[in-house]
Amino acid sequence: MCSSAGWCADRVSISRLLLGLLLAAAIGWLGYRRGSLARSGVLGAVLVGTAIVGFGGWAWATLLVVFFVSSSALSHYKAVRKEALAEKFSKGSRRDLAQTLANGGAAALIALAHALWPHPLWWPLFVGVIATVNADTWATELGVLSLRPPRLITTGRVVPVGTSGGLTLVGVSAALGGAALIGLVAAAFHLAQGQGALAAMQLLLIGAFSGLLGALADSLLGATLQAGYFCDACAQATERHPRHRCGAPTRRLRGWPWLDNDWVNFLSSLAGGLVAVAFWILIVG
Repeated sequence: MCSSAGWCADRVSISRLLLGLLLAAAIGWLGYRRGSLARSGVLGAVLVGTAIVGFGGWAWATLLVVFFVSSSALSHYKAVRKEALAEKFSKGSRRDLAQTLANGGAAALIALAHALWPHPLWWPLFVGVIATVNADTWATELGVLSLRPPRLITTGRVVPVGTSGGLTLVGVSAALGGAALIGLVAAAFHLAQGQGALAAMQLLLIGAFSGLLGALADSLLGATLQAGYFCDACAQATERHPRHRCGAPTRRLRGWPWLDNDWVNFLSSLAGGLVAVAFWILIVG
């Protein structure tokens, strides 16, 4: 069965899964050597990459690679300046297993569903998910460098840099750019498959705005339901639990205890994917 994007969901071959495993392992090793992935993150990258190449195909895999390469490059951009904000975040710049699954797990499950139950809507759902995680990563990596302080998405009040739910013009613009990049690459595949310029432009816009809205959903969850903690020893707000970087225990100030940043990333990526599907149905039909 063929999708509306122009390629077919044929029976998944063992050779394609093996090729996906090799490529994902190579990318994971490179990410580890570059300092973008922790050891457990390599495992996550292999699981996600193998599933997307094996069950989705090359168009799907290309979007994942664009996300990984662009987000990894930005994580190293002005890294020294960002290091001062490290105490606010629950984890460092090296993505671990949970982070890789949070960013790519939903996409891998969609690729598997696409192989088992082929349907045209799996493709825009996948595009929206990848656009969201790319938008969120770009917003985080560039937004913290803004010269203007962020404002909380729920109240508009000024908050310290690195606060969950804080928005800056730089960050929102970066989110739109990151999402648009995914939409652009997806649109290029439409053109290559002879879908026409109009269909390609529609997909570009769907990717751009679903990714932006998904990233804003991430900020909204971060400002309301995500667990936030406080280190009394350092008198600093943080996402780290049960201990701060200084070694002192942290206490919860707000949010649901189970809803950490990884779960927020996963849920917001699904939200962005569903927005993309809604746009697809309204625009493409």
